[in-house]
Amino acid sequence: MAEPDILKGKLRIPVIGAPLFIISNPDLVIAQCKAGIVGSFPSLNARPVSQLDEWLDQITSELDSYNRANPDKPAAPFAVNQIVHRSNNRLEEDMALCEKYKVPVVICSLGAQEAVYKAVDNWGGITLHDVINQRFAHKAIDKGATGLICVSAGAGGHAGALSPYGFIAETREWFDGPILCSGSISTGGGVLAAQAMGADYAYIGSAFIATKEARAEEAYKQGIVDGKAEDIVYTNLFTGVHGNYLRKSIEEAGLDPDNLPESDPSAMNFGSGGNSDAKAWKDIWGSGQGIGSVKAIQSAGEYIDQLASEYEATKARLCS
Repeated sequence: MAEPDILKGKLRIPVIGAPLFIISNPDLVIAQCKAGIVGSFPSLNARPVSQLDEWLDQITSELDSYNRANPDKPAAPFAVNQIVHRSNNRLEEDMALCEKYKVPVVICSLGAQEAVYKAVDNWGGITLHDVINQRFAHKAIDKGATGLICVSAGAGGHAGALSPYGFIAETREWFDGPILCSGSISTGGGVLAAQAMGADYAYIGSAFIATKEARAEEAYKQGIVDGKAEDIVYTNLFTGVHGNYLRKSIEEAGLDPDNLPESDPSAMNFGSGGNSDAKAWKDIWGSGQGIGSVKAIQSAGEYIDQLASEYEATKARLCS
């Protein structure tokens, strides 16, 4: 795979931080980028639209300043996540702001639009589209996406049901562009495993919820630290799209995690739940199955240092 120029030589380890709805914010993104991975946030986290302008100004200004002061160790690029779905009535405005700041990486979710891919390409950025199966993967590439995020079983938030082993292998058979592996990755060894399967980058989200910079309740962060893979529930109740959530948060919302009704997928909803009064993702906490490896609340930089150390140690062990 020819690494995109915008990422070439810019990453300390091959990791892109997944955008976390509500939780990702400029402080987390900046910390991720300074520590050597792509930091990202959903544009809809900035409300109203004017705040998105402020956030992009803050991120670009601080990273530019950091790069001038650290020419030998520049920050990694950042990314903005766009919900490319008819329910997102902010897409046009948000994309205009991304163009204003020449956002390096745009992560697309829940829809493939040729116009979005072309716009990002025109200002010199790249697009990474998250997909849960081959049909959506082909659709994204056919319409012009730069790369694919294979969201596999065990990923936090909206997730697929395919094993990453099969998903990555089948995708690599026909696509030689950038592939990211998403699903239960929280260690440096997991990053290396993603590459061994054929992915170019690991996509890590849930572990960053338990960082000091994350905009999450302390109880949520502690829930990530205390949680295990078996504490994750897969359901489409809360938004109409299947996703993974912490069992404890579902119970505290007064629901039975083992007897959740199905939601109508056509009534996709990113505010309040389809069949529930609980608001996803405020009351119902998204999480992937990899949280058993998260042992403490720490800064994003400390966690990335840990990932890098584990990554190098795993490579050394396998090569010895």
